[in-house]
Amino acid sequence: MGFRKLLAYKKGFELAMEIFETSKLFPKEETYSLTDQIRRSSRSVCINLAESYRKRIYPKHFISKLSDADSENTETLGWLEFSNSCGYITDDLKRRLESKNIEIGKLINYMMKNPKKFD
Repeated sequence: MGFRKLLAYKKGFELAMEIFETSKLFPKEETYSLTDQIRRSSRSVCINLAESYRKRIYPKHFISKLSDADSENTETLGWLEFSNSCGYITDDLKRRLESKNIEIGKLINYMMKNPKKFD
């Protein structure tokens, strides 16, 4: 199984693309701050999952990279909070994106607690 088949990767990629499309509507003055940061962190979840997959034969490295993915996922959650507080996304959209984000976090944490299932 390649990393693209991991459920956390699939859902992370979907969320990153949704955030990308949503952030196209953010004001120009946010281009190099909020827009860049939320896109970077949401994409980094997937990249860290891909990297972790290559490290799975070394359980400690695997878990470490998964931890990085989880940290980026949490960072994305923070940027969603700012996006909503600044009025760039609605409360409903924030809740929907947060729900997806939380689900991804649970999947990553499952992987961290069960690394042998991904040998």
